[in-house]
Amino acid sequence: MSRRRPGYRYGRYVDGPDPLAAPLDLRSAMEQIGRDVMEGSSPRTALQELLRRGLDGRRGLDELTREIWQRRSRLQRQNRLDGTLQQVRELLQRALDAERDALGSDDADDSDDARFREMQLDALPSDTGGAVRELDSYDWRSSEAREAYEEIRDLLGRELLDQRFAGMKQALENATPQDVERIREMLDDLNALLAQHAQGRDTTEQFAEFMRRHGEFFPENPRTTEELVDLLAERAAAAQRMLNSMSAEQRAELAELSQQAFGDPRLAQALGELDAQLQGLRPGEDWLGRGRFRGDNPLGMGEATRALEELGRLDALAEQLAQSYPGARMEDVDLDALEAALGEQARVDARALADLERELQRQGLFERLPDGSLRLSPKALRRLGESALRDVVDRIGGRGGERATRRSGSAGEPTGASRPWAFGDTEAWNVPRTLTNALLRRAGGDERRLDVTDVEIVETEQRTRAAVALCVDTSWSMVQDGRWVPMKRTALALHQLVSTRFRGDDLKLITFGRHARSVELGELVGLEGAWEQGTNLHHALLLAGQHLRRHPDARPVVLVVTDGEPTAHLEPDGHAVFDYPPSPETLRATVGEIDRVANLQASVTFFILGDDPRLARFVDSVARRCGGRVVAPSLDGLGAEVVADYLRSRR
Repeated sequence: MSRRRPGYRYGRYVDGPDPLAAPLDLRSAMEQIGRDVMEGSSPRTALQELLRRGLDGRRGLDELTREIWQRRSRLQRQNRLDGTLQQVRELLQRALDAERDALGSDDADDSDDARFREMQLDALPSDTGGAVRELDSYDWRSSEAREAYEEIRDLLGRELLDQRFAGMKQALENATPQDVERIREMLDDLNALLAQHAQGRDTTEQFAEFMRRHGEFFPENPRTTEELVDLLAERAAAAQRMLNSMSAEQRAELAELSQQAFGDPRLAQALGELDAQLQGLRPGEDWLGRGRFRGDNPLGMGEATRALEELGRLDALAEQLAQSYPGARMEDVDLDALEAALGEQARVDARALADLERELQRQGLFERLPDGSLRLSPKALRRLGESALRDVVDRIGGRGGERATRRSGSAGEPTGASRPWAFGDTEAWNVPRTLTNALLRRAGGDERRLDVTDVEIVETEQRTRAAVALCVDTSWSMVQDGRWVPMKRTALALHQLVSTRFRGDDLKLITFGRHARSVELGELVGLEGAWEQGTNLHHALLLAGQHLRRHPDARPVVLVVTDGEPTAHLEPDGHAVFDYPPSPETLRATVGEIDRVANLQASVTFFILGDDPRLARFVDSVARRCGGRVVAPSLDGLGAEVVADYLRSRR
């Protein structure tokens, strides 16, 4: 007996995120956000910019929005809205031609009647709506003409209903009088239901009875009166926007023709009452909008209404993708509508962006301030610092054939921590951690007794403490000449090194423009460039000296990053005085503060950016005066030079 093989069915995975999708590159995202923040953007703006650009080859919001607008433009450029009017004119002309042919072939006995009928036809109004209305009571001689005229009535009825009820145009092909009566009854019951609902009455039972009797007209199967109103109001508003998009003459023609729908003016009246109720129940729908259609493809009233509905959905998608309204989030984007408009890949791209936004917030990379704005969290700053320090270490290790060392200190005193062994490490093994790693690996099926990846070494640190003041120039020239971000990355790298490898050191970050001030790392990273004249090195050195004096047992280190000679100094009353070229008072105050720092036995290094000869002469002279050093790094090498000098100063 043969066993039946089980059958399998394959389909698109829709239950949550794609389990086989590539993981989100949070490091790359954080680096891009960090760069934008360091250039002066707020964290919220930087996140929005990342979402607009996209990540890892996926389309961003800007590209998706561009495709939405292209689809919207094609829809308007290819179509026009007078398809029903054109069909009615063609049917009317066919009916008149057939009737005139029949009257021209009448016998002599009927010639007077035929001529009278011809006169009636010749006297018809010039507009299509008026002509169709006048022919309502005309006794057609030609059966072909009568059929064409009846087709006009049926077409108008089907198009009117197709505007508001999905699939009506096809369902009512060759509609009978009984079909029309059922529709009229449905509209009467619907208007009665909405009238009760508008008065605030409970319509639960009335709605259930309505759906029992007329549910076939609503394949969407709304579950409540509110859902029914939402469904109908969206279509009715689109139908109104279609009328708004027509010329006044076209609107007048359609209004006239609507009275002839199925040969029963009560249908148009019931639809008019329905539209009025829906507009009252849903005033927030777009009842006043319009679109400019200028193509060659004529759309019927139902098709035109659906085109306006699609325009409305595209406009809503564009607004969601713009993310420009208060409280906007990627989760606001209607993925089903986006897929319908742009395809499955657009849904995948938008979902990836939403996952990225959610993951960045879930991991606590942003903090919300009391005023509602966002800032980078300490965790985010650590990640940026890790990236900046990694780049710095790579540059240091690549200079002069040197190897990048990860040694924490040179005194060989254990910190209580351990780390994986790397080539070139000479510290003692942490035997318990090494054996534990080996046992865990062997428990997983690896038969090797010991592997190099098992080895962990004892982490050591140099016990000498340092008090470090990093003074960074924040005058406008730093922004103008592209030195803003390298300066901030330098501070990030140094802060990361001190906080992870030399925890006993005390780092003070000092910014100086017209004034100097001590700042936290997050404040420096988010600092925006401002037009401010003045390079007040005197004030920065004053704050640096105060920091060094608070740590008399630590080795004093002062690192100054600047691109201009001192042009401001601080008066005893706290007022900053700016002069350019530098006044003797400014130079005297600055040199005096350098002397006071030198008296603390501080190691002072100046990192000069740019090629200002006046700055070079000034720092050369003061460096000789205080026994300091002068370094002129490239922008890319600034961080490496500052970190290397810090390490040299500690030794």
